[in-house]
Amino acid sequence: MAFGVKREELMEWKRRVKNGEIAFLTHFWLDDRFPGCDTVTKVGCADIQRLEEWGKVHGLDGKWIHRDPRFPHFDLFGDRQFDILSKEGYGEHIRRFRLKKQKERP
Repeated sequence: MAFGVKREELMEWKRRVKNGEIAFLTHFWLDDRFPGCDTVTKVGCADIQRLEEWGKVHGLDGKWIHRDPRFPHFDLFGDRQFDILSKEGYGEHIRRFRLKKQKERP
């Protein structure tokens, strides 16, 4: 179940994904399969090759792409979500959803 995102934000994300841009959408989200995660960032792009290349830069495996026919995307959670949002300049997402680093990596 997703919440905490405005319709305009969702529509803009969809537009950018369809246009082959790398687009970010963060929202609150609850799923019993992922205890302790209450947010997700969807990083989408209709150009799968571009999305795979973007993912490689961040250590993401192309097999992790949700290959939705209209809106292919990676789902980012936890520390990986925080790290990638930080590196990509999405501090507003971090602040708005009160994201924190869970653990320090070696």
